[in-house]
Amino acid sequence: MTPEFGTWWTAPAESDNGLLIMVTGRKDIEKFRTNPRFSIRVEVSWPYTPLADGMPDKETSEMMEQVQDALQAEFRKDPVAVLTGIFTGDGRRDWVFYTTSTHIFGRKLNEQLAPFPLLPLEISAENDPDWEAYDEMATAEIALD
Repeated sequence: MTPEFGTWWTAPAESDNGLLIMVTGRKDIEKFRTNPRFSIRVEVSWPYTPLADGMPDKETSEMMEQVQDALQAEFRKDPVAVLTGIFTGDGRRDWVFYTTSTHIFGRKLNEQLAPFPLLPLEISAENDPDWEAYDEMATAEIALD
């Protein structure tokens, strides 16, 4: 999987129980990171029944890609959020966004998800003005260098 927008890297990681997790992170985030309005980290998680290797089946994976494409297209058109990380494996996919507003993010998320069947998504948000979670994820890319 290669996300359509931005410059990305991908690195393998391992879950606590030894399963593969593919970590994909966005590199070109400085214009968002240096804007103090992008201080809220939102995680949208999709738990799924994993295959033996911890990855989603083809049908689930394709639906995840469609959802991701819809969200990225919306936030490219109206940049109130930026997708910065994608974690897939061990029975879940997590999309990590930084946003200016949970209210606007939630509204846009619901608008983009409306055409899809009801999805088993879990959403959490936290203040992360220094992008500490992003820096932690980026250590996986640094380990590749």
